[in-house]
Amino acid sequence: MASTSTTPVEDLIREKMTTAFSPSTLIIRNDSHLHAHHAAMRGATSKETHFHVTITSPSFQSKPQPARHRMVYALLKEEMSQEGGIHALQLKTKTPEEEQREKERQAQA
Repeated sequence: MASTSTTPVEDLIREKMTTAFSPSTLIIRNDSHLHAHHAAMRGATSKETHFHVTITSPSFQSKPQPARHRMVYALLKEEMSQEGGIHALQLKTKTPEEEQREKERQAQA
């Protein structure tokens, strides 16, 4: 028997990003509850409208942040354009090397 997920949008984001970018790190945080009171969200039935995604992938190598973000937006275009879909998406995109340097800096702090 198929189980019905309570987080279908998050599941779809995870599935698409894992397939497209083979990330070493993928953290998806649903911030929708923080925005439920906004005028644009009044009457919205979806509890999956605002996400913060941290992704580390070799696919971002030698690409500037705007290009990385465009890659993600293109991947999630359908979910972002549909009624009740993703309203806001905050992205933190890194290469494995950038993530490693960040960890080293934090270790020295």
